[in-house]
Amino acid sequence: MNAFPRSLDRLLHPRSVAVIGASDDVTRIGGRPIAYMRSQGFTGRILPVNPGRATVQGLPAYASVAALPETPDVAIVAVAARSVVEVVSQLAERGTTAAIVFSAGFAESGDDGAALQHAMVLAARRHGMRLLGPNSLGIVNPRTGFFGSFLSSVELGMPRPGRVAIVSQSGAYGGHLLAAATAAGIGLSACVMTGNESDITLGDVVRMMVEDADTDVIALYSEGVREAGGLVTALEAARVARKPVVIMKVGKSAVGGAAAQSHTASIAGNDAVIDAVLAELGAVRAASTEQMLDIARLATRRIYPADNALGVITVSGGAGVIASDAAEDVGLPVPQMPDAAQAALKALLPFASPRNPVDVTAQFLNDLSLVGRFTETLVAEGGYPSILGFFTYTAGAPSVAPRLRAELSRVRERHPDRLFVLCVQASAGQIRGYEDDGFCVFEDPTRAVVAIEAMGRFGRSFAAAPRQPAPVVDVPALPAATPSEAEAKRLLAVAGIASGPEHACATADAAVAAAREIGFPVVLKVLSPDILHKSEIGGVLLDVKDEASVRSGFGTLLERAGNAMPQARIEGVLVARQLSGAVECILGIHRDPVFGPVAMFGLGGIFVEVMKDVVFHRCPFGEDVALRMIRSIKGAPLLQGARGRPPADIAALARMLSRLSAFAVAAGPRLQSIDLNPVFAMPEGQGAYAADAVIELLAEEKP
Repeated sequence: MNAFPRSLDRLLHPRSVAVIGASDDVTRIGGRPIAYMRSQGFTGRILPVNPGRATVQGLPAYASVAALPETPDVAIVAVAARSVVEVVSQLAERGTTAAIVFSAGFAESGDDGAALQHAMVLAARRHGMRLLGPNSLGIVNPRTGFFGSFLSSVELGMPRPGRVAIVSQSGAYGGHLLAAATAAGIGLSACVMTGNESDITLGDVVRMMVEDADTDVIALYSEGVREAGGLVTALEAARVARKPVVIMKVGKSAVGGAAAQSHTASIAGNDAVIDAVLAELGAVRAASTEQMLDIARLATRRIYPADNALGVITVSGGAGVIASDAAEDVGLPVPQMPDAAQAALKALLPFASPRNPVDVTAQFLNDLSLVGRFTETLVAEGGYPSILGFFTYTAGAPSVAPRLRAELSRVRERHPDRLFVLCVQASAGQIRGYEDDGFCVFEDPTRAVVAIEAMGRFGRSFAAAPRQPAPVVDVPALPAATPSEAEAKRLLAVAGIASGPEHACATADAAVAAAREIGFPVVLKVLSPDILHKSEIGGVLLDVKDEASVRSGFGTLLERAGNAMPQARIEGVLVARQLSGAVECILGIHRDPVFGPVAMFGLGGIFVEVMKDVVFHRCPFGEDVALRMIRSIKGAPLLQGARGRPPADIAALARMLSRLSAFAVAAGPRLQSIDLNPVFAMPEGQGAYAADAVIELLAEEKP
C-alpha cells in the first residue's frame, strides 16, 4: 500500500469538512459540495473558506485556513492549481487528516504540472496528511450525507444508501456510474474518484472499502494501474474478507490505452496479463457498465456458490433456450434433472418439459400451484445452487402477480442458501416487492445468466485452498549482457530447470566428439549471444545422423551465421541429443511494466503462433498453480494422452514452470524475458527438457 498507511476511515466519515474556495453559487465547483451536504442532512460541521465573504450559503465563512475555528477532519480544495501547494501546506500544518483536491493542471497536463503535483505531495507528507487527487471529483458517502464532490450527476437523483461501493479512477465516469447505479436502484455505501492518485491510490481506496463495515461489494472502474503492489494487496484482502470485486478495466485497445494514459497519466498494462492477475486475485472483470452493475447488484445477495450450476424454470420454451445458450457461452453448467424428478413433474403435468430448463408451460395460469410445486422440485431434487425463473409479463399482471409471488416466496424461504433470480416485466413497485422477498430481478435472461455465473467465480475464489509456496531457487550472478543459448541453459540449470544432453563446441572436431558421446541423431545449432532466433537464419540443423554430417554441418552453420549477421559474435555450435516422443510446449517469462515478471505456458510449435493457446500468471508461484495453468489451456488433452498417445510428464512440466517463475523473481529487474521453446514434455515419468533457451537481460550499467 501507500508509504503512509494512516487509516483513511476519517476521509470516508468526516466529522468536520472545510471547503477552501467555497462559493455562494450552488452551481460552481466550490459551491456544490456545500449545497449537497446541506440538502442531504450531513450532520458534521461545514467550514467554508472564502476571504471575500462573511457567509457562504448561510454559513459563517472564514478568510483563511489559519482563521478556521477548529482543525477539520477533511478539507476540500477548490482553488487554482498555482495556489494549491500553499493551501495544502497550511492544512497539513494544522493537522488535517486528509484533503480532497478538485483542482486540475497537475501531472495530467505535462511536466510543469507534474512538478507542481510533486511539491504538493511533499507538503502534505511532511505532516502525514493524505491527499485524494488532484484532478479528482472527490468522494460521496450517501449513508452520512457527506458529499466531498461537485458531481452534477446527482441532480438526476441522489444516490440512496446501500452496500455497494463504486471506486473510479475517472471522475466523469465515476459520476456516470453513480447515476447509472442510482437509476438501477442500487444502494451505495460510497463513491470515490481517485483522479491523479498523487498519494491515495486505487489500491488504497479498495482497501478502505474492504475495511468498511457498511460495504459488501466493490465495483471498480480502472484505466490503468499506477501502483500494482497496493492494488494486489487490496484485492487479496477483499478475497479473504469475502467481499466481491467486479472491475471494468478499460484501455485494452491501442487507442483506448493511449487515451487512458493521457487522461490519468497511468499505465494501461498488457490486457492478457491484467486478465490473469484479476482472475488470480478473485476479481471478476466486466465487459460493460451494464454488466458491472448487474454483477454488483446480484452480489449484494451474498450467496456465492463455489460449485455453481443453473436450474431454470420457465413459462416459455424459447426463453429456456436463450438461458441455456447464455450459460454455455459463459461456461455455467445446466445439468439435467434427475430421472425420478423428471418423472414426478411429468406426472403433475404430462406435457411439461422437465429436463432443465423446466418448462411449466402456460398451463400454470390455470393452476398457479404448479409454479410452487415445479420450483420446489427443481430446487430440492435438482439440487441446483442457482435458480433462474422466467415469468416475463405474467409476473406483473395483477391477476397473476400476488399468487405467483406467494408461491415463489414459499420456495425461496425453504432454501435460503440458494441464489434465486427472476426475469420479469412488471411495475417498479412490483419489482421492489419481488426484490424485498429476496429475489434479484432482471428483464433480460442473458444478463441474468452472466451475473449468476460471476457469483460462482466469486465462490470458487473465496473457497480456494491456500496456495503452495513458490520454490526457493539458486540464481548465479547474471552475465553483463544477454547470454548465448548454452550460457542461458547453464544459468537455468542452477535453478533446477533441465535441458537435454548437449555440448557447446568451438571446433568441428569437438562437435564430432560430442555427437559420438551423446549418440545419433543429434541437433546442431549455431551458438551466439547475438543470434537469439536461430531458425530465422537457418541456424538449426535437425536429424544429423553421422560424423561426416556433423563436420559439414558445423561449417554450414558458421557460414550461414556469417552471411546473415556478419557482426555477430560466434562461439561455435551447440550439439544436442534429438529427443523424440515428446509434446512440444513453450514456457516463458515477460516482465510486465505494471506487475513485474509474468509466466506464460502453452503448447509449442504452430500452436503458440497460430492458436495463441497460452495462459499467464504473476510470478512466483508453486507447483499447484503451475498444474492449474497447464490443465487450463484448450490443448491440455494433448498432454493428457489424447488419441492413444501416452500422457506427458505434466508433473515435471509443473516443476519446471514453478521453478522458472521463482527464477524470474530472484533474478531481479535486469531480467526482461525468458523463452523456452520448445520444451519437450516426455512421456509420463521421463521428465521435461528445455530444447532451446533465450534469456534477455538489460545490459549491466557501468560504474
